[in-house]
Amino acid sequence: MKLIACYSNKGGVGKTAASVNLAYASALNGNRTLLCDLDPQGASGFYFRVKPSEKLKNNTFFEDTKKFTDAIRESDFHNLNLLPANISFRDFDIFLSRMKKSRSRLNKALKPVDGEYDIVLLDCPPNISLLSENVFKVADRIVVPVIPTTLSQRTLEQLYAFFKKQGYKSSKIFPFFSMVQQSKSLHIETMEQIRAEYEQVMNTWIPFSTHIERMGLHRAPALSYAGKEEAVAAYAQLWQEIQN
Repeated sequence: MKLIACYSNKGGVGKTAASVNLAYASALNGNRTLLCDLDPQGASGFYFRVKPSEKLKNNTFFEDTKKFTDAIRESDFHNLNLLPANISFRDFDIFLSRMKKSRSRLNKALKPVDGEYDIVLLDCPPNISLLSENVFKVADRIVVPVIPTTLSQRTLEQLYAFFKKQGYKSSKIFPFFSMVQQSKSLHIETMEQIRAEYEQVMNTWIPFSTHIERMGLHRAPALSYAGKEEAVAAYAQLWQEIQN
């Protein structure tokens, strides 16, 4: 079982859209896939029309194996299940701070599904916290959406600096460009700067697209209803690159 985190310490960069479409692409490629939503906003569950469990609250996520597995829901798509978030996930850091080995609790929580899935994709909240540090430790790969603008470039630098300071493996980090508008010279210039600075930037990038914006109306992965559109098909290409 491989753990792939879709993470950014900046909000509004297309993280959940990427999580949902990468999970769909993974399942479409024959992988038994679990999308685990760690963001209390619960956007992944909303996109899949899945309601969160009312019983998976507080520290039960990390301590109650049965409630964790019972909270997993089937999606409308073959090979793809979902662990939806609820609003109590906002207090994860409070509960983690009270637990022993607080930076390893996520790894323990995911043990019950080890062997049940080929891929677990983590949709992470946009902050650096105890939960984030759990993700940094347990994930095999951390894919980071970056809008090619100055602020997104700065937050990517902050992420690498945090990894270096805390001794985490920066080799896990794989940035990719999101919401790219080729008509903007700033986007093109920033992409060139970031590629020059970091070795592991993904070749595939996601264009800005109204088809992706409409996920909230369709409440489904964009690949499931607009997969032939070039901008949307980029998610499938990105998944192939990640998998390779």
